[in-house]
Amino acid sequence: MIMKCFWRKLFLLVLTISLTQCSGSGGTEEPIVEEAMLSVSPLTLNFSYDGGQKTISILCSGTWQIATPAGSWCLPSIQTSKGDVIVSLTVSANELTTNRTIDLTVSSPNATSIVLKITQDANPDNSKVDYIEPDQTGMIDDALVLAGKIKLGWNLGNSMEIPLTSGGETGWGNPKTTKAMIDAVKNAGFNAVRIPCAWDSYVEDRSTYKVKDSWFSRVKEVVDYCVDNEMYVILNIHWDGGWLENNPIAAKQEEVNKEQKALWKQIAIYFRNYDQHLLFAGTNEVHVADVYSDPTTENNTVQQSYNQTFVDAVRATGGKNTYRSLIVQTYNTNIAYGVKYMKLPTDTAQKRMMVEVHYYDPYNFALDTGATAINLWGADYKQYGSVDTWGQEDYLETTFASVKTTFVDKGYPVILGEYGAVRRSSLTGDALTHHLASRAYYLGSVTTAAKKYGMVPFYWDNGGTENAGMGIFNRSSATIFDQLAVEALVSASATNYPY
Repeated sequence: MIMKCFWRKLFLLVLTISLTQCSGSGGTEEPIVEEAMLSVSPLTLNFSYDGGQKTISILCSGTWQIATPAGSWCLPSIQTSKGDVIVSLTVSANELTTNRTIDLTVSSPNATSIVLKITQDANPDNSKVDYIEPDQTGMIDDALVLAGKIKLGWNLGNSMEIPLTSGGETGWGNPKTTKAMIDAVKNAGFNAVRIPCAWDSYVEDRSTYKVKDSWFSRVKEVVDYCVDNEMYVILNIHWDGGWLENNPIAAKQEEVNKEQKALWKQIAIYFRNYDQHLLFAGTNEVHVADVYSDPTTENNTVQQSYNQTFVDAVRATGGKNTYRSLIVQTYNTNIAYGVKYMKLPTDTAQKRMMVEVHYYDPYNFALDTGATAINLWGADYKQYGSVDTWGQEDYLETTFASVKTTFVDKGYPVILGEYGAVRRSSLTGDALTHHLASRAYYLGSVTTAAKKYGMVPFYWDNGGTENAGMGIFNRSSATIFDQLAVEALVSASATNYPY
């Protein structure tokens, strides 16, 4: 280093004498400006995904500086100095699953600037990182645009939401879900699947609410069956014994919110790299157990706190979840309660929220299997027997119109997360024929009205093909079971949304 400085000083002395002689000739020549010496080595550096430090050597005859972009993930130990300096570059861990590149510009007066290119490898697994930088790749559409792309949805009911204590996925008589089953749904004309899902019963550590890795892996398999078909997916926290669903009360609020936050943090991180084909729904039909009347102020306030906890937990994980469309529920997913009482959560994302309601009206036709059950629905079917005194076509139109006014017209598309009517196959002869035709008419009417008023329809299929079942597919053979119902749903789904 001593010899290098000696020869540099000698060079500058000779150059100065030469310039002095030239300028002393008495002419009018412009003074000669010395070009500074500047070099950087090496000119390229690559870092592994976990970051770290590496050094560069800067040689300069004068002052120099390093320009770094705002918010840079690569920071020099010295940004400006003079002369020859060794600079350390510190790179933070890459939390993205893609490579990244940044250019650092080194400059000095009267010298040509030098660009130093820094690259960093992708993170092979960011599933353990609580927060990563926002990533809008594959998350372009806002909620209204995204909703408009979902033509018709189907529920994988009575399957993934069964508590482990009740036998898990096959505990209620349905077979394990296969890719062939999801393919059959896609081929029938559905382009979205709602996956009701249990989580609490798969918790292996109550102190942290850690969910079994094996359960995450299984849920991922089913999600992938759908997204690999370019289908949209709604993944939720469902009933699962009622730990959340049946407790919108102040006495349980803190405890439930603690678990709600812990579970959604895990779910959101695990599925964080999925694009906008995956949507999250925070809860299901939250209501006081066995009480179906209007909520009290306490009930409604606590239920809505569960929605807020869900939104906050997902957004806090960053990445694509910064922009993911999230679905929040009205009290008991009831339309009237939503119209009257719902206050939407606050959200850091703009126009990325949807509302969920369910529809099983009139109950005596849609779900009742007792002595008060009614087999027919619709004005055209009165000639064959009794229809209910309420919940007919006019009620359907008025009710769904209120959803449009309250939510859709304000920029919040609505997911009709469940609807349907039991198939009363114990009927015989003309009674069965008229019932099945009336039921198909009901399903088509609800689907048409839903899309007309901006609601995204998801038919509730519980897999049951026996009397009072709601299955329209045979899950064992992965074939259509109820062709009349499928045709009614798919045909009605051609109705356009109002957006």
